[in-house]
Amino acid sequence: MFAVIKTGGKQYRVATDDVLTLEKLDGDAGEMVEFSDVLMVGTEGDVTIGSPLVDGAMVTAEVVTQGRGRKVIAFKKRRRQNSRRKQGHRQYLTTVRISEILTGGAKPSKKPGAKKAAAPKADAAPAAETPKAEKKAEAAPKTEAKATTPEGPLFTAPEGAADKLTDIKGIGPVAEKQLNEQGIATFAQIAALTAADIAKIDEYMPFSAAQIEDWQAQAKERVK
Repeated sequence: MFAVIKTGGKQYRVATDDVLTLEKLDGDAGEMVEFSDVLMVGTEGDVTIGSPLVDGAMVTAEVVTQGRGRKVIAFKKRRRQNSRRKQGHRQYLTTVRISEILTGGAKPSKKPGAKKAAAPKADAAPAAETPKAEKKAEAAPKTEAKATTPEGPLFTAPEGAADKLTDIKGIGPVAEKQLNEQGIATFAQIAALTAADIAKIDEYMPFSAAQIEDWQAQAKERVK
């Protein structure tokens, strides 16, 4: 059986056990969510189309993860007005797994907001864990913390006097201060940034990869 649901202003064709990424939904991983805006349900030989919704139809799903999409850059420039505006956006997204497609007013086997029954097993796990399992359990919170902010500066500032980073077009006093706080203080550092370094700055600082690459090209000219 399949269904067509509407959520986040979009329509999706779904079937049981399908995994799809939607606009952000409320709920933690393991909780159940319901989609009551069902536009169509049916099988290959029997299809029911709603007007606009199918009466008594509902689709339930389990929240797999909460995350964010790739960064999108919005850039606006006004000719001869010395006006430029660049803004980044990362959409919040929710990945779900379709659990049930219900018709005729049937009620779901799991209520919304209810976590999986297997979750309590985590309480008994520490007693039987091996040293390797304990290390993996300790590593999980660190991954969550890293997604928010790293521990300490991103880079180690070199010894000696710092360069005036505002000499690079696009770096103002505020951006210079933010870069200095993360250990970036010289043109040579910016010129030597690797692709991994640029990705790290893009993730943890309010600068896009395109901005950093532009600064890097200017910095290379200054360190020749």
